[in-house]
Amino acid sequence: MRFRLNENTIPLLATALVCLLLFSAGSLRFEGFASGRNVVGMVNDNAFLGVVAIGMTFVILSGGIDLSVGSVVALTGVMIGWAVQRKGWHPALVVPAVLLGGALFGAAMGSLIHFFRLPPFLVTLAGMFLARGVAFVISTESFALDHPWYAGASGWEIVLAGQGRTRVALPLTAVMFLGALAVAVYVAHFTPFGRNVYAIGGNEHSSLLMGLPVGRTKIGVYALSGFTAALGGVVFTLYTLSGDPRSAVGLELDAIAAVVIGGTLLTGGAGYVAGTLFGVLILGIIQSAIAFEGKWSSWWTRIVIGILLFAFIALQKLITHLSARATKRMQLKQTSAAAALAAPA
Repeated sequence: MRFRLNENTIPLLATALVCLLLFSAGSLRFEGFASGRNVVGMVNDNAFLGVVAIGMTFVILSGGIDLSVGSVVALTGVMIGWAVQRKGWHPALVVPAVLLGGALFGAAMGSLIHFFRLPPFLVTLAGMFLARGVAFVISTESFALDHPWYAGASGWEIVLAGQGRTRVALPLTAVMFLGALAVAVYVAHFTPFGRNVYAIGGNEHSSLLMGLPVGRTKIGVYALSGFTAALGGVVFTLYTLSGDPRSAVGLELDAIAAVVIGGTLLTGGAGYVAGTLFGVLILGIIQSAIAFEGKWSSWWTRIVIGILLFAFIALQKLITHLSARATKRMQLKQTSAAAALAAPA
């Protein structure tokens, strides 16, 4: 993977710069903002969003969209709570089952999109209502997860530095997010599947003419999104020690915002999984700054994210326009040069 300054990498660099500026501003204004404990807290508080956004990145790279991920997170939590608390099943059996169910649910939506040529927006919107409805059918109340396995897993952490009050430790939920991110970077940039995703997002018709497995890749992308949504649900249950059918409402919009702010084009074919990390961190920095201030409303997070979304969409549009103009200018020069060579002396 070579990193070059072009129309694909400029949005990523812009996102990294915004993330650095926001973090620097918070560090200058609030004492302890740049501490290791607070940084780890930012990552941990948004770990479930980050896991979901990883799958959303692949979907958007392929030129699609997935609106069902928030409902899948809620359904996953409810299914785990129902199976563990009400039926007495061990979480070590339930967790793999819900992950498999999330992947199959995503693959089913991908199959409908590919074989029946249905719009991803409508198919995943139906999936959103379906998953949320099933969650409420299972239970209208939340489940408190007090199983010893969950208590041990939620308390597991990797100590990074310090002891006592200065101790900095990475919880299991943050480790799961960072681990999923590392795997996603490898899959996106070092495997045939990742290259196919970029190719399909760039031009699906050309990918078909090149003989790429468009159908298999598209179904795989939505299966991956369903899997990461279910994994996000598992992370959410570890973070809150509960499963609630009312949870994760609007999470799909936060995931899309993180991906777009991370520099991935909504039209597909351009972007980096690493950019999604910066998008998630920007959300975490804004939330942390509001918590440090104390007197600001939490709705300021939405306002700032909305402003950033407008800014990055405008940036993407400007870069695409300039790139198209440069390409057209180059083609005109090549045509003129060819005509001059072909002209008789």
